[in-house]
Amino acid sequence: MCYFLLAACAAGPNAYGAFRILVSKMSRITKRVLFLVVLCCLCALYLTRAQEVNQGPMPPPPKYEAKRIPSVPHPGPPPIPEQEIIQKFAANEDIAKKVYENYTFLQTIRIEELSNPGGKFTVLGESYLHPDGQRFFRVLKPAQSDLKFTSYTLEDVQAIVSHPLFFLTSDEIANYNFLYAGQFKLDELNTYVFQVKPKMLSRNHLLFQGVIYVDDHDLAVVETYGKFVSEIPPEEGSKLPFTMFDIFRENFQEKYWLPTYISSDDYVTSKDSGDLHIRLVVHSTDFKLNSAAQPVPAASNPPGAQPPAQTAPPATAPQAEPSTAPQPPSSSSPLPDQPQPHRTN
Repeated sequence: MCYFLLAACAAGPNAYGAFRILVSKMSRITKRVLFLVVLCCLCALYLTRAQEVNQGPMPPPPKYEAKRIPSVPHPGPPPIPEQEIIQKFAANEDIAKKVYENYTFLQTIRIEELSNPGGKFTVLGESYLHPDGQRFFRVLKPAQSDLKFTSYTLEDVQAIVSHPLFFLTSDEIANYNFLYAGQFKLDELNTYVFQVKPKMLSRNHLLFQGVIYVDDHDLAVVETYGKFVSEIPPEEGSKLPFTMFDIFRENFQEKYWLPTYISSDDYVTSKDSGDLHIRLVVHSTDFKLNSAAQPVPAASNPPGAQPPAQTAPPATAPQAEPSTAPQPPSSSSPLPDQPQPHRTN
């Protein structure tokens, strides 16, 4: 109303007179309502101006600091020198490899389609060492398969079981760069974590690239996760999509950490189901000594390690008697989805 009054005064006497006639025709209640509205607007304007005067200048906004996660880990140093850990676990890898070669065992290879509907491809075989030192896989039962979208053969099984398991022995560690990445609690084990990368790719054999977990008591590799790389790229059109492998180990007789469970998850593209999630599991059970088992050197004790409350038997070469053979978990138990390395009594 004030606005209209000022505008009428500025427009001249004729407009002002028209405004007075308009106001005179309003009822008393309407005039009161307009007066209250104008009064509220004036009070609001006054309070707003008063707050601006009392507040003073606005403070600057807080400075934004971006926190970046480094691609290269920078943990503190381990309790013992890194090179000492590497030399010790490499020596234990030498021993574990010799022990592993003394055994024949069963292997169950399973490829599963994790879809609904889905299916499984399963093969049961025996892994044994030939007199010439090469390990072979012999199929014991015909392959069973109810896969819905993919198909695999015994040739694929042979490719799966041929992956190396002991790749960080004393004569191999010179081929790798090791980067200490800190400590990690793995099930009930405390472990040192190392990132492993080949110094140079080879055309002759596969090399490992990934992460290893080293038990801080035994200074032995208890789990590895990564891929196998070569200077020669994989063949085009390979039916096996698996690239990243998680290799779990179990402790036998509180001496040797041997691989017993391998898993890998990946995806394939199917025209019927789109991206299909599949899983590979290789489970080793029923370890038995070969008839011509070779003696192995005693395992070395880690520096500064305290013996457990119940002292383990001395680390000597396994004998041919059945009572001395390491006993892994029973093969009758169901295959776990994600086993964790642990010590067995």
